[in-house]
Amino acid sequence: MTQSQGGLSVERMCALAQVNRAGYYRHWQASAPRREETELRDRLQHRALENRHYGYRRRLELLKREGWAVNHKRVLRLMRDDNLLCLRQRRFVPATTDSKHRFKVYPNLARRLELTAINQLWVADLTYIRLAEDFVYLAVVLDVFSRRVVGWALEGHLQASLAITALRMALAHRDVAPGGLVHQSDRGVQYACTDYIALLESHGIQPSMSRIACPYDNAFAESFMKTLKPEEVDGRTYTDLAHARADLGTFIEVVYNAKRLHSALAYATPVEFENQTRPGAAEQQPQAAFTAKCP
Repeated sequence: MTQSQGGLSVERMCALAQVNRAGYYRHWQASAPRREETELRDRLQHRALENRHYGYRRRLELLKREGWAVNHKRVLRLMRDDNLLCLRQRRFVPATTDSKHRFKVYPNLARRLELTAINQLWVADLTYIRLAEDFVYLAVVLDVFSRRVVGWALEGHLQASLAITALRMALAHRDVAPGGLVHQSDRGVQYACTDYIALLESHGIQPSMSRIACPYDNAFAESFMKTLKPEEVDGRTYTDLAHARADLGTFIEVVYNAKRLHSALAYATPVEFENQTRPGAAEQQPQAAFTAKCP
């Protein structure tokens, strides 16, 4: 093998790094296939978003046009593993929401709700984050009045404990008046399950869930995800869960909450807006109000 990097052969780089060449090739043979598999899965997911109604045969042809040496069996297996088959009703891939469950679905209380302060409406959502060789999942809780992320959690699973961890972080940093806060989410099992609803009710928080086929109902959470992906996640390579958690935590707490200007807040940051609109602020600032409804 005569691979080179920057004009240096593998043999020369191993010598400079004092690394055994045979050991390098053993490591390469163990990790390269996983990286290639992750790269292919990521490409399939992008294709699934671009062409939601394509089956595995059409996606196979698209991949071949891009130079991928794959067959239909492998494409079908990866699509099945990542829940990309029959993707007509899905918005995120890999799938993060399972609304077919036995738990109670709560009515939408957030519709036409007008906000005048923080801790009146929180929205929660889940999304996936790609690592070098795997996927992990991010749960966030966002205060709609200030657009501030008040709770988040990142794990390698989609169990209810992921969403609960994010909610517990929000509750630890916010003083919530019983009966004064509405919690908006989709109808996913993570938010409808007994443990999550019990945690909301123990703090006097009213559960609220999106209506079917109404993207406006959880638009604020989805807007944050659309900011997170291009500004932090896309083009990054997170080596593992710890790496992703550290970088995403920095983006959320330092960049998004404290530095990023938000047009809906008169180009203040979420932290600045909360300081400006808190009771007793020296100068009256614009209040946030909204009516979220489907046409």
